[in-house]
Amino acid sequence: MPYWYYDKKDLQNTPSFRDGIPTDTENRYRKEGARFIIDTGSKMDLGYNTVATGVVYFHRFYMFHSFRTFPRYITACCCLFLAGKVEETPKKCKDIIKVAKSLLTEQKFATFGEDPKEEVMTLERILLQTIKFDLQVEHPYGYLLKYAKCLKGDKAKLQKMVQMAWTFVNDSLCTTLCLQWEPEVIAVALMFLAGKLSKFEVVDWNGRAPKHTAWWDMFVEDITMELLEDICHQMPYPVYSGPPPNHTNIPPPPRLPMTGPPPPLGGGMYSEPPPGPPSRFPPVNVPPPNYFPPPPGPPPRPYYQPP
Repeated sequence: MPYWYYDKKDLQNTPSFRDGIPTDTENRYRKEGARFIIDTGSKMDLGYNTVATGVVYFHRFYMFHSFRTFPRYITACCCLFLAGKVEETPKKCKDIIKVAKSLLTEQKFATFGEDPKEEVMTLERILLQTIKFDLQVEHPYGYLLKYAKCLKGDKAKLQKMVQMAWTFVNDSLCTTLCLQWEPEVIAVALMFLAGKLSKFEVVDWNGRAPKHTAWWDMFVEDITMELLEDICHQMPYPVYSGPPPNHTNIPPPPRLPMTGPPPPLGGGMYSEPPPGPPSRFPPVNVPPPNYFPPPPGPPPRPYYQPP
């Protein structure tokens, strides 16, 4: 199976960066694309899982392609279209495009070309090939609720912490955290952040064992405070006031060879695409869905070990 987690050095050497787009600019395009998917999904009453799956597809796609070659708003529509089918909440392509047109200026919507539906449908096959037909995506939401049920303490404070952590998971979609860490790790880190901000200190939990020094040890082994703080500092706004992380002490995520109800998070203001070649897609020899042989079993998980 494809392995979708990257070192930070890989996130700074993407196709867009090699195509002349600065890292800060690429991160802004990723954020705008994610927000665009969230805004579009919200307008279409799509669930948080569908929206989050679409955003993860979007981030993975641009680990293989440049923003200069594939306009982000067409890609965003395509990712949401595919995610709707995968999460069994399908929406018609023309309806997604209609909502997208309402969010974008005429100049930005012009990147869709003369036949927007054909553009999205053509890109869907490229997207499928790019993500190796690996369509199932796990998100931190389920782990957040699972872990919260094990915590003891004032119920009102716990509920406030969970609601705050849920919001942070929504906001994390605008970062590249889903390309760095498993959803279990993200869920723990954002619960840690929410607990700090809501002043909810976890002192006891169900299933506690003598070897557990913190509540998250029961779910994810060997998580360090440096790693948690690094994730907190990557959130898209300065909510965490802890010490800046010492990146030299944070182990990179395991790297294997690549084999192949949220609220709207912002308005409809999206910046212009970077200057570059015309936005029409380059010729791509896309194999049929059965081109890839059945994948072997999942690779070993050197970092995350289930309890």
